[in-house]
Amino acid sequence: MKCEIDIAGLVKRFGTNTVLDGIDLCLKPGERVAVIGPSGTGKSTLLRCLNWLDRPDAGRIAIGDLSVDAARASRADVLALRRRTGFVFQNYALFANKTARQNIMEGLTTVRGWPKAKAAARADEILAQIGLADRGDSYPSAMSGGQQQRVGIGRAMALDADLLLFDEPTSALDPEWVGEVLDLIRSIADGRQTMLIVTHEMQFAREIADRIVFMDGGRIVEQGPPARIFGDPQDDRTRAFLRRVG
Repeated sequence: MKCEIDIAGLVKRFGTNTVLDGIDLCLKPGERVAVIGPSGTGKSTLLRCLNWLDRPDAGRIAIGDLSVDAARASRADVLALRRRTGFVFQNYALFANKTARQNIMEGLTTVRGWPKAKAAARADEILAQIGLADRGDSYPSAMSGGQQQRVGIGRAMALDADLLLFDEPTSALDPEWVGEVLDLIRSIADGRQTMLIVTHEMQFAREIADRIVFMDGGRIVEQGPPARIFGDPQDDRTRAFLRRVG
């Protein structure tokens, strides 16, 4: 099956530190890919480059018929890429001065250019889907961590993006809220939404992913079905990492 998302030769440096060292990755339509690996190995930077929150130094990102080359990407290219990706941050990244409804509306009005009435109606649909139909007028300060992260996920869902990017979506949550957020991500995955998920929740990765990608040192070391990666990893670095977290 043809790639829906094709990442080729992606490089990102911060000063003299090469954080991504030639990443090649293909995602098929509806595929759920979980990225695991040690802290500081470039997992979150990979997601941020795909959404152009961090500009890659080299490489190409193709989503459907859109292809963006890091060496000559224009502002229009970046905006087009962002229209096709939805990003879920580990620390929610909600606007404190906006209600749950307004936070979900934000991308629809600024990225998609929707009129406010249409965006508000869509936001209410999303609030119902994420189990927060009664919290549309609530500000982040009045919501639990789990509710805030559900709003963050709802904001990404509202864009109907080709690719959803989840950056450690449970890492900032108290343990009591982790389950509800993981359940919501599972429900989205059941709709065969193409996803790239950076996570430290190994059991969750095993359950939800069609493929596991193990990164170390800014490179993809090993990838494959969850049963093989967790049951019979081929690379010494993968084995060592899974022993530490297992």
